Amino acid sequence: MAKIYSKKSFVAPKMKPKKEVVSFLLNYSKALKVVKIEQATFELIAN
Repeated sequence: MAKIYSKKSFVAPKMKPKKEVVSFLLNYSKALKVVKIEQATFELIAN
């Protein structure tokens, strides 16, 4: 008989990132600029 895998539901534990990680990602996304020139795409990070 076939085993039914969908009956067991896997619930991931709640993950809380550190404040440093959130701050780093926000600052990185603010500094990131994507420039498209014809067919080329450049990613610039302005620090």
